[in-house]
Amino acid sequence: MEGMTEVDCWAAELESVFARVAGRFARADLRWRMRDYVRGLLGRATRKNGWQLAEWAGHRTPDGFQRLLNSSVWDADALRDDVRYYVAERLGPGGVLILDDTGFVKKGTTSAGVGRQYTGTSGKIDNCQIGVFAAYATGSGRALVDRELYLPKSWTSDRDRCRAAKIPDERGFATKGELARDIVRRCLAAGLPAAWVTADEAYGQDWNFRRLLEQLGLGYVVAVPKSQQIKSLAGIWRIDELIAEAPADAWQRLSCGDGAKGPRAYHWAAAKLPANIIFDPDPPTHHRWVLARRSLSDPGEIAYYLAHAPVGIEIDELARIAGSRWAIEECFQAAKNECGLDEYEVRRYPGWYRHITLAMLAHAVLTALAAQAAVAAVKGAAETDQPSSLSPWQRSGGSWTLSCLIPEPTTIPSPTH
Repeated sequence: MEGMTEVDCWAAELESVFARVAGRFARADLRWRMRDYVRGLLGRATRKNGWQLAEWAGHRTPDGFQRLLNSSVWDADALRDDVRYYVAERLGPGGVLILDDTGFVKKGTTSAGVGRQYTGTSGKIDNCQIGVFAAYATGSGRALVDRELYLPKSWTSDRDRCRAAKIPDERGFATKGELARDIVRRCLAAGLPAAWVTADEAYGQDWNFRRLLEQLGLGYVVAVPKSQQIKSLAGIWRIDELIAEAPADAWQRLSCGDGAKGPRAYHWAAAKLPANIIFDPDPPTHHRWVLARRSLSDPGEIAYYLAHAPVGIEIDELARIAGSRWAIEECFQAAKNECGLDEYEVRRYPGWYRHITLAMLAHAVLTALAAQAAVAAVKGAAETDQPSSLSPWQRSGGSWTLSCLIPEPTTIPSPTH
């Protein structure tokens, strides 16, 4: 694109994307309506609702856009696949697949899946819809690549209500964790070139989620609550109890990536867990780890993680993967602020998927344009010293291990995954 102006680059990228997805819209009028809608999502309208998008596009009424979202014949899942391929192509292989959910605060009771439920969007229990999303991130950028609408049991147990919102009869109740697992399977089956997965503790504490990733041969670093139980043949421990026994020299200062104010530095401690003789091959290709991130300014502020990583991994790489989880928060913020992800007015199930997928496409275009100037993240390195020989944390080669866990007399909650 040498010699092209910034406007020319934008126009060329957008036209290439429209050509890529045009086949998903069988009729010419649908294709032009889709183009106008995506251009509107990328435009300067104060709000990205039906009327303002129609006005921005030069339409007299929003009727055409409403038909595009609600009644026209086209496959939002096929378009989602196009978005995923496009993002992977523009951002490259070896990235991190990130799972998280976000809320869409709504009024009324008729929008598909709406209900009183907690959402981090408002930080409280609110009347909202919840979407489970996946983002793909590399050193060149990040973008949303998949989505599912969470339906509470109050919806799936009322089939008349579901039919009124055009929710398919075959769509039953699924937890957010089950939706996340479906998304991971779909992304990997479609060839998304992710090497790692990360997620917050709502997903990380789910043994079924972690086990799926191991079965798929993926590395992961997932957040878990401080009460997370670590099991071995010698007993069961809470992760915060294990981390509390880490010697002072097990902690090292590392950056988990750049933030708005520069490198995000914390103290990190990590130790390999014993191999699982039931699940792991011999010799193992991956090791499991416990990992903790401690605030530099407030040592009492500690976040906990479980990891599954290829043999030979360095701790700074585990810290980088843990830190990449914030990329999906940046995707949510950008897609909502710049592409109208949360400004839809549709109430029915198909309309939600269609608007969300078109907004993901718009955000992917922004990501692709930004990726043209992106540079790969620079890995850091750190040194460690020998620990006390009395500590259960022992050095093995170039890393720490918890190979000989001796239980202390204590009251342990009943084992859970």
